[in-house]
Amino acid sequence: MSGATDNNPSPLIGFAFAGDPLDRADHLRDDGQALAALWPDARVLVLDEQGNAHADAHGQLLAPRGHELAGSGPGTAIFLGLKDDVAWFAVNAAAVAVQAPRQVDLRRAAASWPAFEAGVFALARAMLYWHSRNRFCGICGGAVEFRRAGYTGHCSGCGNDHYPRVDPAVIVAVSDGQRLLLGRQASWPAGRYSVLAGFVEPGETLEQTVAREVYEESRVRVRHSRYLGAQPWPFPGALMLGFSAEAEPDPPQVDDELEDARWFTLEEIAAARERDEGGVAHDQPGLRLSPPISIARSLIEHWYQSMLRQSGR
Repeated sequence: MSGATDNNPSPLIGFAFAGDPLDRADHLRDDGQALAALWPDARVLVLDEQGNAHADAHGQLLAPRGHELAGSGPGTAIFLGLKDDVAWFAVNAAAVAVQAPRQVDLRRAAASWPAFEAGVFALARAMLYWHSRNRFCGICGGAVEFRRAGYTGHCSGCGNDHYPRVDPAVIVAVSDGQRLLLGRQASWPAGRYSVLAGFVEPGETLEQTVAREVYEESRVRVRHSRYLGAQPWPFPGALMLGFSAEAEPDPPQVDDELEDARWFTLEEIAAARERDEGGVAHDQPGLRLSPPISIARSLIEHWYQSMLRQSGR
């Protein structure tokens, strides 16, 4: 077996929701006067109950100014942050009397909107989802009042505070030095394979999670792993922590979680990339890789480029 294939120290790039962030401006969340002053010129993302955003006739973001939303204000919306001194808020469509030509889901926005707008949409969707699932206290059942511009849920019964939940998960490009390990779920489109992933459990380090998840899903033994980068994944509230890993060349064996797992050669990954770039119809046979908006695809690309450098191509 050859040595390490991951000899590129550069960070992962190219996936959605991780670039051009807002200034979260935490110091403003308790300043009602400042938020009220920012509201008239603020941009407001309006999301429906399914988490889709208001968009114009071309499918691009439609974020009205605060003064255009009659009967609303910063007290009815979640303060997301600042961009070039302009405040951004999110509000549920049921709370405002405004219509839009179209509704756009987050995956479509990630593929077609500018990076900043897609990232703000991701934050808005995650926060509104958290609000919708935390109207009552999980300790005593009391009603929850949202404070600090939407970032704290305060229980009216027991007085406990609740905060937005983020679920850490590892996602890992596993190599045996020559091949890349990919798996597929039965619900995915035909031919689609991706890198393995799983949630961190209590008492685990991230590296331990990598080894456990890969072994549980494929019976492949990881020797060591290295962190490469992260992607917020608000479906509904995960943080995907990307790793590369070197493993033994064990024959993959799957359980009920995956339909299949296989080792793929550099040539097979190259052919899949060409198939994607060439626009081959998705109902045609052949390996299909994760979509470009995901860190999964960036991990595959990272492995592919590392292997090309190692082989001198």
